[in-house]
Amino acid sequence: MKSFLPKQDPLKNYITKSRSLSRLEEIASELPKLLLTGNVQALIDSLSKNAFSINPILKNKNEREINLAMVHLSFIAHAYIWGGKKPSKVLPEVISKPWVQLSEILGRPPILSYASYCLHNWYRIDRKKEISLENVALITNFLGGVDEDWFVTIHVCIENAAKDAITAACEISKLKSNKDKKLEYGLKKIIRSLRDVNNIFSRMPEKCDPYVYYHRVRPFIFGTKDNPDLKKGLVYQNEFNNKPQFFRGETGAQSSIMPLLDGALGIYHTKDHLRHYLNEMRDYMPPEHRAMIEQVEEISNAKTIIDGSKSLTNNYNKCLEEIRKFRALHLEFAASYIHKQSQIKNPFGTGGSTIKGTGGTPFMKYLKKHRDETQKQKK
Repeated sequence: MKSFLPKQDPLKNYITKSRSLSRLEEIASELPKLLLTGNVQALIDSLSKNAFSINPILKNKNEREINLAMVHLSFIAHAYIWGGKKPSKVLPEVISKPWVQLSEILGRPPILSYASYCLHNWYRIDRKKEISLENVALITNFLGGVDEDWFVTIHVCIENAAKDAITAACEISKLKSNKDKKLEYGLKKIIRSLRDVNNIFSRMPEKCDPYVYYHRVRPFIFGTKDNPDLKKGLVYQNEFNNKPQFFRGETGAQSSIMPLLDGALGIYHTKDHLRHYLNEMRDYMPPEHRAMIEQVEEISNAKTIIDGSKSLTNNYNKCLEEIRKFRALHLEFAASYIHKQSQIKNPFGTGGSTIKGTGGTPFMKYLKKHRDETQKQKK
């Protein structure tokens, strides 16, 4: 398996030619200027209700174009919701109609999720070279700039670096005996892959400043569920019978890497609000990712069959240690990028809850618990 990134690189531009797609692409590319000048809502409100019609790509059924449209609409929608002096409580039909159409096709809610923020929102600067922090750029962003781009490209490269761990996790989940040499090989493969992941993750502070992240990046990626700034939810005009909807915001918990590894290695999370939240995050993943996680969880006996082998147990513990390091690093960044910055008044945008993460959770508590549960399950 390549990784949880799409099999083909995302499209930067539409193949299908139409006025509505051109307008969609144009406004998505101008978001930094529109947000800076405070003109997003006025511009969107001036458009006809079919200005962003996606009918041309619905006819062609090109998956890459559908995902590109989902990226564009997700960014435009969140710019509209969070880019004014106060959060918008109603999303106009020009956005809501095509956004809901795409969400039904893709099998995930009409909200900016990790899939649109990261997995389908990048391109290689040099298509002949490998995916790396020196060769990846974003298709769409909010305010733009080094910090925002670096924050997302770090996650793109993490997804790419985890491909060997994903492949190995799927392979060891099928094994039934500790005498199978593939088991030890797979565990070692996971260790090497996760070390690369952690090395990439540790580079976050190089070009993403905590202050800039908190005040310029974070405000735009919140959702509407458990968000004190939108207590009554968001109305998608002429969709859902005009009843307010509540969806989680973009968060790394929507990445499929760690849930898959938890499933393959038998890392168990106690049944509480955190467990419920993690399961809920799967609703925001691409359906094929959800299915893969569920299959691995159902069939894997890796945690059990390593018993009796000192070498396998040692490598199993090394796998868990790399996962623990990843979660500890996540906790460390949450403290410096969010908790410490929450003491500073937000001079731009809205939605910067100081208690809850972008997914609407008490993030520090959850991250600590996640890290500690991983540590406790070493053999």
